[in-house]
Amino acid sequence: MFNSLVKVLVFLVIGMFAMTFQACKHEPQIDYLIPVKATPYIIDIPKGFPVMPIPNENPLTVEGVNLGKLLFYDTRLSGDNSQSCATCHFAPSSFSDSSQFSTGINGAIGNRNAMAIVNLGYSQHFFWDGRDESLEDQALKPVVNPIEMNTTWPLVLNKLNFDTYYREQFKIAFGVDVIDSFDVAKAIAQFERTMISGNSKFDQNLNGNIPLSDSETRGLVIFNTEKGDCFHCHGTILLQGFEFENNGVQQVMEDIGRGGVTNLSTDIGKFKPPTLRNIELSSPYMHDGRFKTLEEVVEFYNSGVNQSSPNISPLMLKANRPNGDLNLTIQDKADLVAFLKTLTDSDFISNPDFISE
Repeated sequence: MFNSLVKVLVFLVIGMFAMTFQACKHEPQIDYLIPVKATPYIIDIPKGFPVMPIPNENPLTVEGVNLGKLLFYDTRLSGDNSQSCATCHFAPSSFSDSSQFSTGINGAIGNRNAMAIVNLGYSQHFFWDGRDESLEDQALKPVVNPIEMNTTWPLVLNKLNFDTYYREQFKIAFGVDVIDSFDVAKAIAQFERTMISGNSKFDQNLNGNIPLSDSETRGLVIFNTEKGDCFHCHGTILLQGFEFENNGVQQVMEDIGRGGVTNLSTDIGKFKPPTLRNIELSSPYMHDGRFKTLEEVVEFYNSGVNQSSPNISPLMLKANRPNGDLNLTIQDKADLVAFLKTLTDSDFISNPDFISE
């Protein structure tokens, strides 16, 4: 009996090791939840990028991604059938809004700049204040927001369920007979996860395919050293931040940012640092779109940081910032802007998989 017990334990250990090994392998996530008729979608990860985390409850399928694209451009998601997700996130602006604030279907104007949809599959929080923790949750909100699409999900679902093609495709993608809001959000999230930008001049240089100019190289050094101190909030190959920060752009808290979500006084004035990929295209800048050019942004960090702003990031108070200034030269600032422009990925904004036909 003892030997039998030992054998059972050995098999259990081997089994656990095998499962752990399989979990660590970087293979495309093909989950058992995929309906029988759906086709697994193999996501294309650029060289040097980490594996994208895909939720088990919403694995990527070809049908789901295609559905998400249709819905992203479908104006029936708005109350008067005039606006879609793409209205405030259009391709030439790296799927952001070139206006300081977006205008909803009734002419209502928001108070934050629409964030670019770039590599969102790697994000941990969504919106400037991080109020949602998944792309699926985020996709539900604009439809019912009174200053955006200003409708209700029951009204939207009536439209979609009346469409035979949509019902057929949702049946294939999700195995459902009736379309609901959660499956709509899942489809949009699947599409947005495929919107990966990783073929800029910066990437081509990393891969040894193209050199940077002298100015761009100097800008890269400024970016990645204490001289410019950009890398702390916009680091890694993704060039994005995962911690909420107050960068000193507000002297008085017109917008309390993360504090409005957590209700913590220590979070007042903090916002999500966006990715800098395609930053040349996604003007205007900051949560309130106050800066129109990259030159203005660089000058702000060089000489305009409000160090007395509540909950100011310690990064804005370091010894290399006497009186809040970096003291960059005219050439330094030009070099930094030159580097930021190497992050532009023209293939991304013209990719037929992402733009409407």
